[in-house]
Amino acid sequence: MDDGAQGLSHGLGHSCAGPPGRRGRRQAEIRERLVRSAFLLFAERGFSATTVEDITNLADVGKGTFFNYFPSKEHIFAAHVEGQMEKIRRLVAEKCHSAEPADELLYRLAVSLTGDAGSSPAMLHSILVAVFSNESVRGIMAAGLEKGRAALEELFVVRRQRGEIRDDVAAGEIALGFQRALLGTVVLWSLAPSKPLADCLKEMSRVVWSSIQRRSA
Repeated sequence: MDDGAQGLSHGLGHSCAGPPGRRGRRQAEIRERLVRSAFLLFAERGFSATTVEDITNLADVGKGTFFNYFPSKEHIFAAHVEGQMEKIRRLVAEKCHSAEPADELLYRLAVSLTGDAGSSPAMLHSILVAVFSNESVRGIMAAGLEKGRAALEELFVVRRQRGEIRDDVAAGEIALGFQRALLGTVVLWSLAPSKPLADCLKEMSRVVWSSIQRRSA
C-alpha cells in the first residue's frame, strides 16, 4: 500500500460528530475505520475490485457491521462528500469577512477540497469509475456539489459587496464556474500527473480570479 493511499485515508471519516457518550464514540470510531479502510483499498485495488468483505476484513469488523453504517460500498462516498461540504462551510464561515485576498482564498478552497487526493491519482481514478458507473453515487456527488455551490455563492456575494468581484455575472454562475474549473483540473491531472496537483490548482485559481475580479475603470 503506497504512502499516498495512506495519506488519503486520514480525515475522511470525520464528516460529523457522533452522538455523545461511550456508545456514540464507539460508533463514530467504527464508521471512521470503515471509511478509512475503504478508501485505502479503492486507491490500492480500484473501486470495482474492492468488495464489502475486503473492507470489513481490513477494518477488522464483521461483514454485517458494515451494513449498520452504509447500505452499500457506493455509499462510502457519501461520507467523503459530506466531509468535503463541511470543509466548504467552515472556510466560508471563517473567510467571508476576512482580510485574505480573494485570489488566495480561491486557491485555499481548491487545495482544501482536493485534500490528500493530490498524492494519489489512483484514488481519483477510483472515484471517477464509481461516479460514472453507478447512478446512486452520481446522485450523492451531484447533491454534494449543489450544496457546495450554495456555500460558494454566499462567499462570492460577500466578496462582491466588498468590491473585489465583478457584478455583471451572477454569484451562482461564478460558483458553478469555479467547480467546473476545479473538477476539470483534477481530472486532467489524474490522467497525466506531470507536476504536483497543488501547482495545477494554483494556476487554475489564477485563471478563475482573472476572469471574475473587478477591474479599475
